Amino acid sequence: MYIGILGIQGAIQDHEKVIKKLNHTPLWVKTKEQFKSIDALILPGGESTTMIKLLKTFDLWSSLSGYINDGLPVFATCAGMILLSKKIDNYQKQDTLDILDIHVDRNGYGRQIQSFETDLSIPEIGEKEYTAIFIRAPKITEYSDKIRVYASYKDTPVLIAQNNILAASFHPELTDDLRIHSFFIDKFVMNKNN
Repeated sequence: MYIGILGIQGAIQDHEKVIKKLNHTPLWVKTKEQFKSIDALILPGGESTTMIKLLKTFDLWSSLSGYINDGLPVFATCAGMILLSKKIDNYQKQDTLDILDIHVDRNGYGRQIQSFETDLSIPEIGEKEYTAIFIRAPKITEYSDKIRVYASYKDTPVLIAQNNILAASFHPELTDDLRIHSFFIDKFVMNKNN
């Protein structure tokens, strides 16, 4: 399987390592032609305003939206979740792709120095708790009944899905626990036609 990683900014190499450990082929996506070569796409954590600017500069914005709306499986982490959201409550002038039926606050869990780890219960990936790393993470402030919640932190969803999209507020690529990436590939990519 070819798992694309949006390769313009952010934690690209960390996701790449995980994909290789899962015995799939990572592909850095930097042009719209490359969307045709992948089975799924990861939108990594990073700086959402920079990502948006580069997506538009490299003429990827509308192609990305089109492929996602056509059913391309997507795993969005941190800034990737911000890109897909309908609205950023605390940065309302920032553009989004308006695909994922959520509102978010950028840095909703605090700035860099307030980064933290916490154990989450995610029954879909197993009984053992998952240690999640939050770094300048978006906080979901509103979500519709289209959203499936897989995990919450203090009663706020932090791992969600909508149709072909899995999205996490935290950074699963920064741990040695491969279960969330594996869950994405097994449930959203391998079974997308089932």
